[in-house]
Amino acid sequence: MEVTEDNLSTLATYLQQTLNPDPNIRRPAEKFLEGVEVNQNYAILLLHLIDKETADPTIRVAAAVTFKNYIKRNWPVDEDGVDRIHASDRATIKTLIVSLMLKSPEAIQRQFSDAVSIIGKSDFPEKWPGLISEMVEKFATGDFHVINGVLRTAHSLFKRYRYEFKSQKLWEEIKHVLENIAKPLTDLFVVTIDLTNKHAGNAQALKVIYGSLVLICKVFYSLNYQDLPEFFEDNMPIWMPNLLNLLQVTVPCLVDDEDDKPGVIECLRTEVCECASLYALKYEEEFAPHAPGFVTAVWHVLLHTGPKEKYDAVMSNALTFLAKVAEKNSYKNLFEDPATLSQICEKVVIPNMEFRESDIELFEDNPEEYVRRDIEGSDVETRRRAACDLVRALATHYEDKMMAIFGQYVEMMLSKYSSSGGSAWINKDTALFLVTSLASRGSTQASGVTRASPLVDLTSFAATHVLPELQRPDVNELPVLKADAIKYIITFRSLLPKDLIVTALPLLIQHIRGGGVVCTYASCAVEKLLAGGLATKTQLEPYAGNLMGALLTAIDGGPTAHNEYVMKALLRTLAILREAALPYLGEALPKLASILALVAKNPSKPHFNHYLFESLSLAVSLVVKANPSAITAFEDALFPIFQDILQNDVLEFMPYVFQMLSLLLELRGACSGGGGETYAALLPCLVAPPLWERPANVRPLVRLLCAFVAVRSDLVLSSGKLNAMLGVFQKLIASKTNDHEGFYLIQTMLFKFGESVMQQYTKQIITLLFQRLSSSKTTKYVRGLIAFLGFYSAHFGADPLIDLVDSVQANMFAMYVERVLVPDVQKVSGALERKAAAVGCVKLLCYSVHFREGRLAGLWTNLLQALIALFELPPDESQLPDDHFIEVDDTPGYQPVYAQLACAKTGSDDPLAAIEDPKRYLAESLAAMSRDFPGVLPPRVSSLDEPHRSVLQNYLQGYGVAIC
Repeated sequence: MEVTEDNLSTLATYLQQTLNPDPNIRRPAEKFLEGVEVNQNYAILLLHLIDKETADPTIRVAAAVTFKNYIKRNWPVDEDGVDRIHASDRATIKTLIVSLMLKSPEAIQRQFSDAVSIIGKSDFPEKWPGLISEMVEKFATGDFHVINGVLRTAHSLFKRYRYEFKSQKLWEEIKHVLENIAKPLTDLFVVTIDLTNKHAGNAQALKVIYGSLVLICKVFYSLNYQDLPEFFEDNMPIWMPNLLNLLQVTVPCLVDDEDDKPGVIECLRTEVCECASLYALKYEEEFAPHAPGFVTAVWHVLLHTGPKEKYDAVMSNALTFLAKVAEKNSYKNLFEDPATLSQICEKVVIPNMEFRESDIELFEDNPEEYVRRDIEGSDVETRRRAACDLVRALATHYEDKMMAIFGQYVEMMLSKYSSSGGSAWINKDTALFLVTSLASRGSTQASGVTRASPLVDLTSFAATHVLPELQRPDVNELPVLKADAIKYIITFRSLLPKDLIVTALPLLIQHIRGGGVVCTYASCAVEKLLAGGLATKTQLEPYAGNLMGALLTAIDGGPTAHNEYVMKALLRTLAILREAALPYLGEALPKLASILALVAKNPSKPHFNHYLFESLSLAVSLVVKANPSAITAFEDALFPIFQDILQNDVLEFMPYVFQMLSLLLELRGACSGGGGETYAALLPCLVAPPLWERPANVRPLVRLLCAFVAVRSDLVLSSGKLNAMLGVFQKLIASKTNDHEGFYLIQTMLFKFGESVMQQYTKQIITLLFQRLSSSKTTKYVRGLIAFLGFYSAHFGADPLIDLVDSVQANMFAMYVERVLVPDVQKVSGALERKAAAVGCVKLLCYSVHFREGRLAGLWTNLLQALIALFELPPDESQLPDDHFIEVDDTPGYQPVYAQLACAKTGSDDPLAAIEDPKRYLAESLAAMSRDFPGVLPPRVSSLDEPHRSVLQNYLQGYGVAIC
């Protein structure tokens, strides 16, 4: 793919088409670009197009986004070692990208910055040692467009230091970075602050300069996060006073009260507060001399910053700083005075907890975002959450004083609400928020709050102030208070008495018919009560019809009604009611199917979609179990939708579809074993290579192939797809990621087809297995191989297995026993896998001529000792040399993730179900061997090490057998 004008023009045309809203134009263009990206020079062609100043700006930005996504998908070499970028392209990209980034417009610069960060994560510093010095050189240009590009990239590159685990490799990388950038960054910081004075009054220049200071603070924070670098500790007299001044500075020409977005000064104060919080929390001793000055400055910010939403981030970080300082014993003297605590509560905490106009707008106009911030815990940057954290921090040292102060405020606000006749509802909202937030001392995800503080009596407070809000007949009256009341029940559900929960249940069901946030909270509350066993099936059944009707009505209103909490509540209701839900499924299933057809056109809510497929799977299972003939109706209703999903390549839904097809096929097999001819057309597609290229498809496709083998083995054989399935097995077993799926597939094929069909392939299967063992011996693979060969030995005999392995290479089975089975059988985990390994060992020990009297007899004692250890000891979790961690974070490109449908699972098919207790099987097999071959066992048993011999004697006595 040469860099020519024709190729640049062609690339620009296809990029233009990817922006077209018409899927008939957009998708073919996306497919074309996906197809050509493996060609050499593809990325270089993109870079030339991005750099072409005469090109349409829209196309240049599209090319930059495409380049970034290409890097994200392909730069990290995948776990099985396939490098999709040519070595020369990698070198050229690293040579060009920094200079291109710094001369590009900001929209393109941001894409390049992300790309540099992705490349840096894989290559920096070992394979890209000159990156930092190349970037730092640009500080000397004095061009803030270039400098900000460097800082933006540095932030993108270093921000992972904020969350990565400590390691030697990380320390070495940070040391390399600090050696190259710590001093230049400090010098740039001082020069930039100096420029703020020189350009005072020049709004345009100051906006850029203060923007640079924001980025400098972000980089400073990342570089200080893991530990306090010696350079920055030595230079605290430069950094801390200047950061403090930046927190106090006022720049009238940059103030714009009309703008709803945070200005550059707000962003700067936000970052300074974050840096100060970091030092207060982690470097307490070094920060101590500077703490009082920062506390005073932050207090001033808190008192003089308005309630507008654009100030939320700075207020949140300022409150967080105070909380971090308040936690520390060394700063206790700053807060000990009761008057100070009272002032903090009155002037800082309460005002920042009040429901504002912007909160009302969010509640009414964007309920999803309100819920996300409020009950999902993602309100980390909201004033309310930060104010709560401050109170909790103060309560660690002054709980009695704090609870007394807030107890008075709660009573006062509730009194105002009562006397106003409901018009002062914001007072009650604040009171309920205070109680819900501050009464918690300990909580879990499953149970809510498990320990409460003495702020209020939870039960009497619920009866007096919470239930009355839910007992109002109009579910849409004072909706904020209804949401608060429901949230109270969700939060304290484990501490409230059973009778109060039973009283609340029908009220909560009634509120599912409310709007927006109220409907969501009510659904969430019902789901959590059912999940925690706080409302039982017996208590739920009288309201089942009302609940199912309310939930189905709530989700049946187009895409805006696709609420994940409602769908999860529906799933939980079906799971609790089970057969009792059958009368309502006649209405539910068509609605769920029509919703699936609708969301398949544009999947956008992954949790909702997951619960939808779970609900469908559970409903289908319940109905077919009660009425097996209903399977055909389900296939007729769902197959057209599944066909559309597969034909339109809806990536997010394909793993779900394969799981549901497996469920339907297995249900058909369990019901009748016949029919289902529609599946025949599906089989050739399932073994086509493109489907297997997507990681999320692998496990559900293996499950579906196994379902075909189990239920329609005749179809697999008559269609001639057995060889194609073996090809799939070969691909899976070669992959470190998917080798366990290969074992599952081949074991199912051997188990279901039997020796008569599979014997001609067994030598090739064993050859592939041992080739992989010699090329890449990972712990996971060794576990799978031991369990698989154990299964083979149990089903087809120990000596046939030994002869088969030795037919590949002479004496190979002995090497396998010595080097793999005996040392590593302890690594096998999973009940069925350990059982297969154990039974396989028993077969070798007691039913093999080779082990009894042949060339493998010398291994008998060691194998029995390894088997006893397998029974007596927990799994060995140690790693083998070929193991390495697979990075899941930052998966290249967009990849839909495989999500197991719990309701589409069938019971684990145990191929060794006839053997319930492997220990008993060992004891009885040794007794049988002793009877058939007297005199063989006593000398072997006596040669066992003492601990193993005594354990074996216990087995024999326990199962009432003897050997002679």
